[in-house]
Amino acid sequence: MQDDAPYAEDRSAMVTFQIARRGVEDERVLDAMRKVPRHAFVPPEHRTHAYADRPLPIGSGQTISQPYIVARFVEAAQLKPGDRVLEVGGGSGYAAAVMSQIAQEV
Repeated sequence: MQDDAPYAEDRSAMVTFQIARRGVEDERVLDAMRKVPRHAFVPPEHRTHAYADRPLPIGSGQTISQPYIVARFVEAAQLKPGDRVLEVGGGSGYAAAVMSQIAQEV
């Protein structure tokens, strides 16, 4: 994983201001979003924007989804410890990493 220290404050602010304040309430989802380093899933040239409230290009015409959208769909899945998840075509792996913080297996 990439060095986390420079990004910890940005990630915390992302969860507080972009996700929780917009209605995501599941503490497991919020905790997962606080733990997973989104900057590690984007190319180096986009890392300064890793915690912005928008999708970012990851190459080959693909994007990493906006953090709020990832949080919303993970919350909607109502994952629980012990669940197994099959994630297909997610692009960067960021959403799978978030889900792995909640489910037993992704």
